[in-house]
Amino acid sequence: MTVTYRPTLEQDAVIWHDGCAFVTACPGAGKTRTMVERARRLLSDRSDRRGVAFLSFTNTAVDELEARLRSFGVLPSPIFPSFIGTFDRFLWQFFVAPFGIDGCDTTPRLIPDKPDWPVQPHETMQAMPLRAFDRTTGVLDRAIATELRFNRDPGRHQARALRMLAAARTKGHVDFEDVRECVRGRLADKPFAARLGKALAARFREIIVDEAQDCNPADLDVVQWLRDSGITVKVICDPNQSIYKFRGGVTDELDRFAERFEESERLPMSGNFRSTPAICSAIVALRPPAARGAVDQALGPLKDELNPVHILSYGGTSVPKTIGAKFGEIAGSLGIQNADAPILASRLPTAGKAIGHPAPKESLHMTLVLARAVTDFHFSFGLGNRREALVALHRAVLQVQGHIHSPGEYHAHVAGANAEDGKWRPGIIEIASKLKFDPGDTAEGWLAKAQALLGPGLVASGSIGQRMRKSPDLPAALASAPLQTHPARTIHSAKGLEFAAVCVVMTSKKTGKVIDHLQTGGGNADDAEDARKIYVAASRAKRLLVLAVPRNSAARLEALLASTGCTTQRHDVV
Repeated sequence: MTVTYRPTLEQDAVIWHDGCAFVTACPGAGKTRTMVERARRLLSDRSDRRGVAFLSFTNTAVDELEARLRSFGVLPSPIFPSFIGTFDRFLWQFFVAPFGIDGCDTTPRLIPDKPDWPVQPHETMQAMPLRAFDRTTGVLDRAIATELRFNRDPGRHQARALRMLAAARTKGHVDFEDVRECVRGRLADKPFAARLGKALAARFREIIVDEAQDCNPADLDVVQWLRDSGITVKVICDPNQSIYKFRGGVTDELDRFAERFEESERLPMSGNFRSTPAICSAIVALRPPAARGAVDQALGPLKDELNPVHILSYGGTSVPKTIGAKFGEIAGSLGIQNADAPILASRLPTAGKAIGHPAPKESLHMTLVLARAVTDFHFSFGLGNRREALVALHRAVLQVQGHIHSPGEYHAHVAGANAEDGKWRPGIIEIASKLKFDPGDTAEGWLAKAQALLGPGLVASGSIGQRMRKSPDLPAALASAPLQTHPARTIHSAKGLEFAAVCVVMTSKKTGKVIDHLQTGGGNADDAEDARKIYVAASRAKRLLVLAVPRNSAARLEALLASTGCTTQRHDVV
C-alpha cells in the first residue's frame, strides 16, 4: 500500500474484505483507488498464483481503470492470469471463443455492427436494420417498425432476415447479442457449466465487477453463477448512475440482487473526494427525492474551494454555440484548460452544437455522407471521438466507391478483406487531410476535389460523377473546425472519467420533464433515465460545473439546486 494513501474506514473495509461483497459507492468516493489497493493486496500474496479479473461496461471505464492500475504498479506484465476488460469481452473470451457456437463449424468472429445490417429483399423496398427482427423467429418488432415508419406487409423482410441470420451463423459472424444467447445456453448445460466454473475458479481468485448498475438482468445471472461457482465476486455500483436502459439495464433489479448478499457483505462508500462543496450539493439535488437522504460531503483537496455552480440560460429551442463560448470564459477565469473541460450531452449532436459543430442531417446522398464524415473527422479533435470518426470516414469512402452498399456492411467487409487498421488508416487520414474544408473554400470546389480523389478507387458501375452528385445541402454539411474548442462528448462516453470542469447541456425537449421528475419523483421510465444521465454528467466535475438549460427552466433548476444548499450563479446567453 502506498505511503500517501490513507483510506477511510469504509474504503479500508472494502480493501480487507475477503469474501463476496456488494459495494454501493457515491460519485467521487474513491472506488477506483480502493480497487487498486484491493488488487495490490491480493496480488502481493504469492502463496496464491491465481489472477484477479476487473470487469466494467464501457471501453472508456476499462481504459481508465487499467491506466490507474498500471500507474500504481499493480498489474504485472504480461497480465496473465489476471484479466481486465469489458463484461462483453469477458463473456466472449471465456464462454464462447474457446468453444465456438452451436450450429457453426467455423471459428466465430465478432461483427459489432451486425444489428445494423440492412434487411432489404429487393432494391426497391425499404431497408430495415437486422435489430428490428427477432433472432429466432425473424418476426418484425412493431415498435421499431413504427419508429422507422415501416407500414407494409413484413413477410418478405422477415424471410430475408431469417436467411441472413442463418448465413451469419454458418459463417460464424456473431455480435454481443449472439454471445449472450450462447452464454445462456452454456449455463443451462449444467455439466458444462460446472466444468467451466471450476476452470474459472482455478484461474481467478476474485472477480471485481465495476459499474454494476450497467448490468442487464442476464448479466446479473452470470454474476450470480460466478458466485455459485465458488468465485469471490465484488460488485461495485451506484444505482443512481444506471443509464443503459437501451441495453436492458437494471434499476429495481439491482436492489433485489443486493438482497442476495448478507448484511455483512453490503458495504457502503460515501464521501466525495473529487468535487467542490457546491458540486457535491448539486449532485444530491440531481437524485430523485427518495435518494437524497445521504448528503455527500466534500472530503478531497477541493473541499475548501467555493466556486458556485453556474447556470447558462439560453433562449429558443436550439442549442446555441454561445454556450461553448461562455463556458470557456468561466473555465478560463479559473485557469482551466479546454482539454480538461468537456461539454456533455445525451447525444453528440447536442454537445456539438454548443461548440459550433453543424447539426447533422440524415441523408443517403453519397456526397452528403462523405461530406459529413470529413467534417466530423476534423471536428473529432474537439469532439473526443477521433477513432470513431476515422472509421466513419473509411466506411463512407467504401460506400462511395461501391465496395459496400450500406453502412451496415462495413465490419463484415473489413473482416472478409482482412483489412486491419494499420492497412487502411494511412490512406484514409490522407484523404481526410486533402478534403479538409477551410475558410474560403467553396462547396463546388470541394466536390470536384472529392470526385478526383475517390474516382480511381471506384468499383461500382457508373462514373464517380454519378455516384457523387451536386446537392443544395452540401454547404451546410461542410464546416471549418475551430482551432481552439472544448471537447464535446456524450454522457455515456464520459462515464468513469473526471474533469476539472464540465458543462452539461440540456435540451428544450427534455429539461422540463427531468426537473419534474427530480422535484416529485414522478414521470415515466424515460424521464427517470434522462435525469440519471444529468446526474452522471454533473458528477464528473471536480472544480467547475456548468448547467446549460432553456430559459423557461432556469429558475426551476436554480430552486432545485438551492433546496440542497447549492450556491449558483446564472448567466443569460443568446
